Amino acid sequence: MADLEPDARFLLANERTLLAWLRTSLALQAGGVGILSFVDQLDLNIMIGLVLIGLGGLAGLAGFLRYRAADAAIRRGELPPRGIAPESTAIAVAVLAVLLLGVALGHELGS
Repeated sequence: MADLEPDARFLLANERTLLAWLRTSLALQAGGVGILSFVDQLDLNIMIGLVLIGLGGLAGLAGFLRYRAADAAIRRGELPPRGIAPESTAIAVAVLAVLLLGVALGHELGS
């Protein structure tokens, strides 16, 4: 089946979605770098910082892969595949938020 000439609005929306994934990726990585810059030799802080940086890289890659899959589907006149990246990223961020809260409270109570 030949590629269709899609409506530019769909292609631009797909690009905006990729940019949102990249902003999320950079925010996660910046958070990881921020945590690592305040490490006081607490192994959990180092682990959380590295996990955030890794999760940020994975979010950027997931966004790019979703962008490519959606672009191909749009050009075929189909809906893009659903995928699990949004749910996986949201769950990972929620788990890390709980860990960060626990570290912050533990640090406050220990001071």
